[in-house]
Amino acid sequence: MIKEALAYVVGLSRPQLVETEDGHWSDRKLNRVSYNPKADAVKMCTLTSLVDYIRAGVDGITERMIVHVVSPLEVRLFSQLDYDRLRETLVIVQGQVPDFKYGFYMGHEAFLIALQSKFQQSNDRDLLLRFAGTVENGTIANYGDDGVTQKATVSKGVASKEQCIVPNPVHLQPFRTFVEVDQPESAFVFRMRDDGKDGVQCAIFEADGGAWKNEAMENIKTYLQEQLAEFGDMFTVIS
Repeated sequence: MIKEALAYVVGLSRPQLVETEDGHWSDRKLNRVSYNPKADAVKMCTLTSLVDYIRAGVDGITERMIVHVVSPLEVRLFSQLDYDRLRETLVIVQGQVPDFKYGFYMGHEAFLIALQSKFQQSNDRDLLLRFAGTVENGTIANYGDDGVTQKATVSKGVASKEQCIVPNPVHLQPFRTFVEVDQPESAFVFRMRDDGKDGVQCAIFEADGGAWKNEAMENIKTYLQEQLAEFGDMFTVIS
């Protein structure tokens, strides 16, 4: 009795297959067992390294490949679908850019250094450097009631001084995407404050709603399409 009961239980665990004129049916979902290994993705940090990898032909690749611009700081290289309807991620490129905290006040000197080292040269950047570099402690004041406009006393020449309105908005090009492509220009709100304890502090606030990301991704897409043009339609670049 025990042996028969065990045989009955084992029989219950097996899927029941039925063949009808409409096809083959099962009373439970079946998964095909197959050995379809995938390689670990190669990690890179520049677009140039991705192009060099593709041109070198080190690893076997399928007839058609997809280059996906995921974000301003990430690009992935995918294979086409295999017989299991799966893709293989061959390369993950993650860019490295200087860190800058938008919307946070920082010390006067730190702000000036960040402007010179983390932003591309432009007329508005140079304007901010000249303005912020000559503001005197204790002279920053609200000007108007729009929450944006301020004025401060700046040094002009060796001995003279004058009242100037803080420039707003300003258009700057921070390093926010891969260095191989043009850095998008965005509008920023520039603010200053002086609490009497830490001296002059500066901050810039993003004012483009993140539109720069779309421009950066389009710049990456254009760059890769130009670099991979020699392969014809083998590589499809999407963003």
